Amino acid sequence: MSSQLLGGIGVIHHNQSAEEQAAMVRKVKRHENGFITDPVVLTPSHRVEHVLDVKERLGFAGIPITDTGALGGKLLGIVTNRDIQFRSPLTPLSEVMTTDLITAPEGVTLEEANNILRDSKKGKLPIVDQDGRLTSLLSRSDLLKNQNYPLASKLPSSKQLYAAAAVGTRPADRERLALLVDAGLDIVFIDSSQGNSVFQIDMIHWIKATYPKLEVIAGNVVTREQAASLIAAGADGLRVGMGSGSICITQEVMAVGRPQATAVYAVAEFASKFGVPVIADGGIQNVGHIVKALALGAGAVMMGGLLAGTTEAPGEYFYHEGKRVKAYRGMGSIEAMEQGKPGPTSQMKGALTNGVSKKKNTTHENAATSRYFSESSAVKVAQGVSGDVQDKGSVRQFLPYLYTGVQHSLQDIGVRSVAELQEGVKAGRVRFELRTASAQVEGGVHGLHSYTKRLYA
Repeated sequence: MSSQLLGGIGVIHHNQSAEEQAAMVRKVKRHENGFITDPVVLTPSHRVEHVLDVKERLGFAGIPITDTGALGGKLLGIVTNRDIQFRSPLTPLSEVMTTDLITAPEGVTLEEANNILRDSKKGKLPIVDQDGRLTSLLSRSDLLKNQNYPLASKLPSSKQLYAAAAVGTRPADRERLALLVDAGLDIVFIDSSQGNSVFQIDMIHWIKATYPKLEVIAGNVVTREQAASLIAAGADGLRVGMGSGSICITQEVMAVGRPQATAVYAVAEFASKFGVPVIADGGIQNVGHIVKALALGAGAVMMGGLLAGTTEAPGEYFYHEGKRVKAYRGMGSIEAMEQGKPGPTSQMKGALTNGVSKKKNTTHENAATSRYFSESSAVKVAQGVSGDVQDKGSVRQFLPYLYTGVQHSLQDIGVRSVAELQEGVKAGRVRFELRTASAQVEGGVHGLHSYTKRLYA
């Protein structure tokens, strides 16, 4: 969610059960709203423990109370975090809920409702019809998020953050996608190391027929011919890159792939004729690489290794050779391919967290093996490695650094926007030059006995 709040989009991985992935999508959609049209609603007979459960799962405790426990029921009160503090979990909500409410009538505009909420100094503003039935809800925390994160990537209509998630191309992924769409998914990334396959083409056709409003990002591809197949199938966007990621060894082991800059330029030039944007996926190590990808025609970049060391990235920090690092592995690594294998009972018992059953942890398909079409292979051939990356701090500081760095780069180039940059490349006003080995040395830090490299402050 931090990526969305700062103007990017984080993609939820699918190397987990479909239920767990759907829960993550639901959490993103509930994080920020305009009018909340599907709020959690309880009845007076529910207990404090039910509010605590909602708070633990979804992160909030401001819950309206209606006679039916559902949207459309008569509004009786509201329960907030303060109402349940120091209360027994078995206490009925009828004894703790606040009944002196400030509401707004159905049909009120978002701006008017925000003004009422601001002046009331309350945390929640229920919207009711003329009969006092709850129709939606407005939250003060969403006002604060809107103020604190003006660049947030969100739907203009609902003010909810965009939710993006990855799926594979197997039959089980269709069932997975159904759960994700039900949870509110906006963008689906079809995850495959080689996107130009009958599996992915069939998947795109099925998604477009079943969920016509869902945005589909297909890939990965590196040639015009690969891109043409996916564009013809109905892809809304393409991921470009094969073997260029920091933890990918496809080009080395398989002798398959393409230099990333060449791939981005070729595919972007072709896809632009059909109005299909591309994402440069792989090889982004610094601000300069982002600018190069944009100049070559990419509409966005996908960053794995660059963000892997941030606080919000999965995994725990540990120390390696005196430096604070996090583990980072490729989907093509043996470690990723072996995830989810049944283990000894003692290990399985120790893996249980948050009430997730053994079955949920062991029965979902391994996304790494399906990504490389090797589910049934007796021998797993690695196309990635596992390693660690240095601590980069919070993404909430790191992404603004990247954003500001791109702005400075465009300023130095002499263009005002990404569109002007790409137009300048096409017109020959912005040019790439071949740098010799000595020129690259000259362009880096040199001639010092020692130095400290701080990227941002």
